[in-house]
Amino acid sequence: MVKEIEVEPVTRLEGHGGLRIVIGDDGKVQDAQFNITSTRFFEKFCEGRYCEHVPRITPRICGICPIPHHLTPTKAVEDAWGVSIPAPAYKLRQLLINAKQYSSHLLHFYALAAPDFLVGPFGDPALRNVVYVINKMPDVGAMALKMMDYGQNLCAAVGGKSVHPISAIVGGMKKPLDEDVRQKFLKGLEEQIEFTKKTVDIGLKVVTDYWDVVANVGVVPTYYVGMTNNGVHDIYEGDIRIVSPDGQKFDYKPRNYLEALGEHIPDHSYATHMYYKPAGYPDGIYRANCLAMINCADKMATPLADEALKAMRAKLGTDCIHHTFAYHWARLIETVEAIEIIAKYLNDSDICNPDCKTLDVQPREAEGVGVTEAPRGLLLYHIWSDAEGICKKLNLLVATNHNIAGIEKSLMHVAKQVVEDKALEGLKLPDPWIK
Repeated sequence: MVKEIEVEPVTRLEGHGGLRIVIGDDGKVQDAQFNITSTRFFEKFCEGRYCEHVPRITPRICGICPIPHHLTPTKAVEDAWGVSIPAPAYKLRQLLINAKQYSSHLLHFYALAAPDFLVGPFGDPALRNVVYVINKMPDVGAMALKMMDYGQNLCAAVGGKSVHPISAIVGGMKKPLDEDVRQKFLKGLEEQIEFTKKTVDIGLKVVTDYWDVVANVGVVPTYYVGMTNNGVHDIYEGDIRIVSPDGQKFDYKPRNYLEALGEHIPDHSYATHMYYKPAGYPDGIYRANCLAMINCADKMATPLADEALKAMRAKLGTDCIHHTFAYHWARLIETVEAIEIIAKYLNDSDICNPDCKTLDVQPREAEGVGVTEAPRGLLLYHIWSDAEGICKKLNLLVATNHNIAGIEKSLMHVAKQVVEDKALEGLKLPDPWIK
């Protein structure tokens, strides 16, 4: 009798959906699916609107990563119209997107990932949640809430709102950060850095305790896509980088994104990107998100994060890491970089400079591409403007689109390991931290 196992998602943001595994009468895994609604039709909502209004519409695509959905279309319009922004605006945007990176990665680690590790993967599912962890580890829970609160409040201070921001405009930012607000966040900065170090310690203990799982389960070679700035990890500005399964790197300008996704990923095209092939299809599969970014980067942008990256690569013995469970480790490295960049720009008084926008903005008939790295992967906006500044056409490639085929391949691989190979039975698993 065919058996189907369905896993409902914790959230359905940005089209996220559930998992479906099909097991045949012979106990073999027949299929593994990641079921989502990836098409949201925001491209059509924006047609006929002023291009300058698009960055106010598209943040509604996602409640977790609205800031990348705010900044990326702004960059696309600026690219189309040939607009450059002043240095204070660039610094404010870097501060804003890294504040979101910080809060989002911490939310994922503490609310979604940590309960499974701390309670144990075979623990009671009713207990594997953030509320139970907070009750059992109140100090860690309080620290996690303070960190996420700091990041979200900083997003609100710079973005106007923590969710669905309004501060970025074509040509820069609406207003600078107030000096008293800057001082307020500076006062809490050292505590946040200490909290981040403690979080890394927790994460590394998880990696050590679950090393058998990290090293042996879900090791799935694929291609990767991310963004780097001259090879340096950067989530706001840079080129698209493709990494092959054997670690070769190829760089493309954002406007050449279709060439990037088609040239170095065999049997891949824009069509297979949007309408992916069945689970288990071996070619044309690539992944985005934090591990992809780590694989794309020659180095991190900040010293502590770069040391953490070197340690990760030394432990796993490779610069191109295919270990699916290493996504958690990569996310912590990006969190370290985010707080270091936050510290850099909070200590720069230029973020309070009122010269944060240019008036030299003229609509023109053209097309432009904007790229940032959202917390779950590469985010790309391609916009076509008419001479009056009206959006004629819009194309979005979001992290969910990038990751569909890679998730299904990883899911199929792990399902076969667990169901058919009984892989977990031979692995060393630690006693639960929380009972």
